[in-house]
Amino acid sequence: MKVKLEVTKAERRLHVGTYEIDDSETFGAAWEDVWAKIREGCMAKATSIGALMDTMHESVIDQLDGATISLTRL
Repeated sequence: MKVKLEVTKAERRLHVGTYEIDDSETFGAAWEDVWAKIREGCMAKATSIGALMDTMHESVIDQLDGATISLTRL
């Protein structure tokens, strides 16, 4: 089924996308895309190589910590 997946934190949209989710594999693939998009955003904000290394994975967890996830069937 087609769903809209939205991740927000403190009323700020971190990600929104439309995905075809039918089982655990496609659900996992959707979340892999969400992780990659949030990581790209974190990496774009890094101002030095050291900051870039620090943001590789911890910043994604920091961004998702306390976030709200909503799925809407389309």
